[in-house]
Amino acid sequence: MDRATLDLQYNARATVPDIAPMLSDYASLSAQARATLPCALNVAYGPHPDETLDIFPAQGKQPGPVLIYLHGGYWRLLSKDDSSFMAPTLTRAGMTVVAVNYSLAPAVTLDHIVDQTRRAVAWVHQHIEQHHGDRQRLVIAGSSAGGHLAGMVLARGWQENYGMDSTAIAGAVLLSGLYDLSPLVDTHINDWMHLSLEAARRNSPIFALPDHRPPILVSYGSNETAEFKRQSRDYLAAWQTGSGQAEYVDMPGTNHFDLVLQLNRLDSPLVQKLLKLLGLAH
Repeated sequence: MDRATLDLQYNARATVPDIAPMLSDYASLSAQARATLPCALNVAYGPHPDETLDIFPAQGKQPGPVLIYLHGGYWRLLSKDDSSFMAPTLTRAGMTVVAVNYSLAPAVTLDHIVDQTRRAVAWVHQHIEQHHGDRQRLVIAGSSAGGHLAGMVLARGWQENYGMDSTAIAGAVLLSGLYDLSPLVDTHINDWMHLSLEAARRNSPIFALPDHRPPILVSYGSNETAEFKRQSRDYLAAWQTGSGQAEYVDMPGTNHFDLVLQLNRLDSPLVQKLLKLLGLAH
């Protein structure tokens, strides 16, 4: 594809008339969750002020499986403060929810962001029992750039250096993610990401599939561009090689930005399949 075509294909904002109402929903619903649910806010997982978590313990007597949510925003927007909107539904269903904060481009590189999210997951694995979570049942979730980061958490080659048990990851929910970053080098996105082709490939989950492959759920909005859909289909197919369990969840009527809000609806196919995967089906 030429530059103009690539720019159009990877311009998620152009697929909706106005992104603002959905970003407002992220923020307002997350603020409501923080105000009304038991939670531990701004918990440090590292030394930098950006390296913090919001934790919402499972409701119930037993420690719950842990959904670790990595937000989107093309690695340059949003924060954990926009990322706990699913906590009311999922904590009632028996899950502990963790919203992860990380530094944003262009102030830091993608290598740095990936390192932060991996350290956050390792911290959760080591400490979540203090917050009513089951450290051996982690679910990595992310939307858009967060879907990419979730893929980099699933990727091989880092766990031992971070004190992380890869078998503790019980599943993943990957929404509208990017799994091969090579095409982005020639798009407007690289105006703030500053990726070389080498860095793009190094940070592409599809080139670092793990040996341990927990079940994953993959979805994208019905009106996404052909490239966003292809990226998800290619990753799903690659995951299934070597007997990895991966399921596409059709979500008609959704777009790139409101799809993730379905995680706060108990009756949504995404939540129902997630709860079934974890043995929490309602």
